[in-house]
Amino acid sequence: MSFTREPTAPGDYRRIGRRELLRRWGPAVLAGAAIAGSGATLHGRPGRHQQRPESTTPPPPDWRVDGDAPPRLAVAGGSGPVENLRRALAAVGGIERFVGRGHRVAIKPNCAWDRTPEQAANTNPEVVAELARLCLAAGAASVTVVDNTCHDPARTFARSGIAAAARAAGAAVAHQGDTATERRDLGGLTLGTWEVLRPIVEADRLINVPIVKHHSLPGATLGMKNWFGAVVGSRPSLHQQIARVCAELGAAFNPTLTVMDATRVLAGGGPTGGSLSLVKPLDLVGVATDPVAAEAWGASLLDLAPGRLAHIAIAEQLGLGSADWRSLVEEV
Repeated sequence: MSFTREPTAPGDYRRIGRRELLRRWGPAVLAGAAIAGSGATLHGRPGRHQQRPESTTPPPPDWRVDGDAPPRLAVAGGSGPVENLRRALAAVGGIERFVGRGHRVAIKPNCAWDRTPEQAANTNPEVVAELARLCLAAGAASVTVVDNTCHDPARTFARSGIAAAARAAGAAVAHQGDTATERRDLGGLTLGTWEVLRPIVEADRLINVPIVKHHSLPGATLGMKNWFGAVVGSRPSLHQQIARVCAELGAAFNPTLTVMDATRVLAGGGPTGGSLSLVKPLDLVGVATDPVAAEAWGASLLDLAPGRLAHIAIAEQLGLGSADWRSLVEEV
């Protein structure tokens, strides 16, 4: 059984040259190339924006582990969200490879909208809860499920099913309505300093758990767009250069893992959704140490080639990973 799809959108990113990139995306790609060409690193790790020389504000932590290990992407399907997650995690080394005794873990789902799980506007609560259980079983001192919602936070966390599921699994729940923030320099050409939800800043391990869904502006909302929910402030301004912003958020927030929820996929009407006719039940979960590969795989489920999404091209140029997900994927 194949858990991947060939995108119907024209073009293959690996075959797009510089001239075609400039024709499609112009200044956004030039800016990304300029950053990548500057050799931008932070604390000696590739794929991070350099802190601006004039800034005295600290950057976010780097939550990656096993920096020298080959990137991995595992996809499991057909067994429901809990078993799919377990199988995909096992294929990349198991949660114990990433989370250990005493670690404070932050799980960042997409929990933005006052929608039910069936409407596929938020991450599946069973995926979130099982991930929390596995982290605690691996010895984590605490697990906090955290997001800055777009709709009312208490109502959104409740109706999404995430609050009840996370708490039943032993995790805490935090959102912008009840959680402090800390200012961090996110770097890049578009971001600068932002307030970041404190459970994210204080975490020893950060796991990004987006849902795969359509978005009317960038075309898809996946892992990098999910970092909008890590910051607090005038977020509408981030939509003005959304492709570059998504890529630069991906450079600012380097997660321990990306868990891509494709249990139900919102194929249109995103990001809010609402109509069940736009929901595709795919029963898939992907787990990756390469966030760009995860992004490109998620895009393929929406019939989008990576070359159709500017933020993936920029993220790859920034050294965040490889859009050639087919060379990494293991179907389990």
